[in-house]
Amino acid sequence: MRKTLLLLTIATLVFASCGKEEVRPEPTPDGNVALKCVKPVYLNAGDTVALISPAYYTPMENVEATANVLRSWGLVPVIGPNVGKIVDGKYAGTVDERASDILWAFNDPSIKAIICNRGGYGTIQLIDHIPLAVLTASPKWLVGFSDISTLHGLLSRAGVMSVHGTMSSYLANGGTDETSTMMRDLLMGQVPCYHLPAHAQNITGMASGVLVGGNLCTFAPNVGSQADATMGQDLILFVEEVGESMHNIDRQMRILQMNGVLDRCKGIILGEFEGCGSEFTYENVEEMIRLLVESYGIPMLCGFPAGHGDVNLPLVMGAPVTIDVRNDGATLTFNIDGEQRDVTTSPIIATPTPLTDRMRRAGKIL
Repeated sequence: MRKTLLLLTIATLVFASCGKEEVRPEPTPDGNVALKCVKPVYLNAGDTVALISPAYYTPMENVEATANVLRSWGLVPVIGPNVGKIVDGKYAGTVDERASDILWAFNDPSIKAIICNRGGYGTIQLIDHIPLAVLTASPKWLVGFSDISTLHGLLSRAGVMSVHGTMSSYLANGGTDETSTMMRDLLMGQVPCYHLPAHAQNITGMASGVLVGGNLCTFAPNVGSQADATMGQDLILFVEEVGESMHNIDRQMRILQMNGVLDRCKGIILGEFEGCGSEFTYENVEEMIRLLVESYGIPMLCGFPAGHGDVNLPLVMGAPVTIDVRNDGATLTFNIDGEQRDVTTSPIIATPTPLTDRMRRAGKIL
């Protein structure tokens, strides 16, 4: 216990000595939280990146292949102490083991970023095992999506930006596709400004706010917990899903609505809804959600290529963003420092990598 407290004290002092102000969420008069997140330092060649498994097990050959990809990018991979374990047939270790790998990665000052190996399920079990103070004291990039949305919520509540992006289950295939290289470039300081084509279910308008969300059925159950970034004010809510029925997507959106989340949104971004149901007569999931939210008078950007589809472009969660949704298309801008890069998504969507379907059939993407 004394060793743990000493590490936390040292981490806090190091953080303060770098001249960065510790930013914690500030209560607002109505009891909600105004999210204000710091941006971790961008990576440089030679930096150390940890690979951890906070949810489901990932085969070690995938982890080792990802480590080789990181080496090809000029980075130094380290593998979490508990990576490779299997508990109850699916989990990548016990709750304590998976939580301890997260704490190890954040407490080690030599580690500059963290890439999750896989989603699946299990990060909800870790919420009360990750002190927000540890994340605040040592801001560093964490990358992942799907079930990792819980960790994005924890980081946003701790006041730290993170990257909704691809994981080892995908990077293991070489890391040369645009989904992977754009995530790499973002970690190294190239900030995308996305230009998207028009979508029939878009709601036009312009809005700015803090980007939160992720996988709907992962983050919606976290309402009221310390991983609930949707309790913030002035939100731009990002939502994606895979393999869910329309009625369950509607249920989760209405849970958010009943908890006042939609009232706090300035805009909404809908990502991919891969393999989701069609039991109702809506044209698609986007139409169902549009009919739910259009009375709020906020813009909605549909068809952003992120989630469980063939293309999963990176997003900076906890960042201040601006969406501009027009009849002829839309833009998503991250209002953070870095080398700004215009990215037109149409050609990327038109020529997706052929790897994803093969990986999904092999059970490697969740």
